[in-house]
Amino acid sequence: MMYYSNRYYEDDLHVGMVLKDVISGDVGILVSRYNVMAAWENEGSIWAWDILWTGPCTDGTNRNQPYTETGLLGINISDLTKEDFTNIDALILSPGIPHSYPKPHIVAKKAKKANTPIIGDVEIFAENFVEPHIIGITGTNGKSTTTALVGHILRCAQLPAEIGGNIGFPVLEFENTLDAGYQVLELSSYQLELTPSLCCEIAVILNISPDHLDRHGGMGGYKAAKFKIMESLPENAIAIIGIDDQESIGIAKWLTENKYKNLCVIPISGRVVPENGVGVLNGQLVKNIDCENEVVINLHDKAVLPGVHNQQNAAAATAIALALGISNNIIKKAIASFDGLPHRQELVGTFNRLTFVNDSKATNADATARALSCYNSIYWILGGQSKQGGIALLSEFFPNIRHAFLIGECSEEFADVLEGAVKFTSCGTIQNAIETIKNDIPNIYNDEVVILLSPAAASFDQFESYEARGDTFRLLIKEKILSNPNLRGCL
Repeated sequence: MMYYSNRYYEDDLHVGMVLKDVISGDVGILVSRYNVMAAWENEGSIWAWDILWTGPCTDGTNRNQPYTETGLLGINISDLTKEDFTNIDALILSPGIPHSYPKPHIVAKKAKKANTPIIGDVEIFAENFVEPHIIGITGTNGKSTTTALVGHILRCAQLPAEIGGNIGFPVLEFENTLDAGYQVLELSSYQLELTPSLCCEIAVILNISPDHLDRHGGMGGYKAAKFKIMESLPENAIAIIGIDDQESIGIAKWLTENKYKNLCVIPISGRVVPENGVGVLNGQLVKNIDCENEVVINLHDKAVLPGVHNQQNAAAATAIALALGISNNIIKKAIASFDGLPHRQELVGTFNRLTFVNDSKATNADATARALSCYNSIYWILGGQSKQGGIALLSEFFPNIRHAFLIGECSEEFADVLEGAVKFTSCGTIQNAIETIKNDIPNIYNDEVVILLSPAAASFDQFESYEARGDTFRLLIKEKILSNPNLRGCL
């Protein structure tokens, strides 16, 4: 029996998937809020479990019991803690559910004890759809931008392409999966762990820096999860590797020296032009083939791709496009017309010489470092739920911070790091931070200042997702500042 997800939603507070039987079209169950799901065939029914759901039932009441959008369609609900897992074909986990570290979910433990496979939705896709042409993209940072840019280039080249995975669109919702074309997948370390059957035509590792270490049992486990994308490649396939960080350099070197699967290893960089690779030098995106450099596009004027990290993203997307035979001219036009992604150094607006940037997707220090490196005079909004390492490694950018505005539960932790180095105000909420900044606008509106939301922390404490956090920032900036007639009067 085959299942696919016709809606998948994962963020800071909620985890869910709607399963559908591909063969019969019968709708499955929405599993939500901190939970796990399993599905298997039992006399034509799809079974699922949701132990913690509290919310409205199908009859409109509100009580502690599982809730399904399709409860009236005869879908069975079962407590999987009481099930015999020897009768279950597979446990299908949302990637956010821990199955090993830091503590496996109780149902994951049962599945492992029974040797029941634990998989995710990408694995269902990889196992069951005929001859997919997968371009897999992973890395600690830059995955979404690179994935979106690759999809944009392919479509500009009039090549059929679908974009999904961790970028937010589930692979099992692809409409043209069986048609000739490419599936461009952003793949997180969580997803790669749950996808043993993945087979990519092109695999990309952009960069690797410490992240999700508790989930993977340390840096070794995290790197191993990322390396699974290389394990997914067949012989003589294409591996594209960033060389702007030591961990990725090590992987590129190992693949080459060991002639792993005889892969064609293409290095990419936002800082240099590597031999037989693609890189950026002095703002010029350049491909190097047989020691000959050829400029593809000047990135200086591409406002939606600021900073060295985005230069590397553009280099990776270009390397993929070149590997697929797309011409320089099409690549150039595609990059020039790319609008960027929300919440990733998204330009919200300007006010005289002030610039407002939404970088809510920066949920760790490494991602925030990439934003801080792009600007010289910053009003910095940061904080939320702290990740391992905090912001200590961002000290090299502190001279660029005019004022920091702390929000969320890690405010005290971050304040201890900033003390004596950066002027800061503890605001508690993003609303208070914007209000504080608004009140200071008459003093700074004539300066070149970037008001930057780049939290270096997760949104778990105050928002349902980093998207919700970024949306709130965007709305407040537009309502409180950009459209404020009283502030306009100071110009």
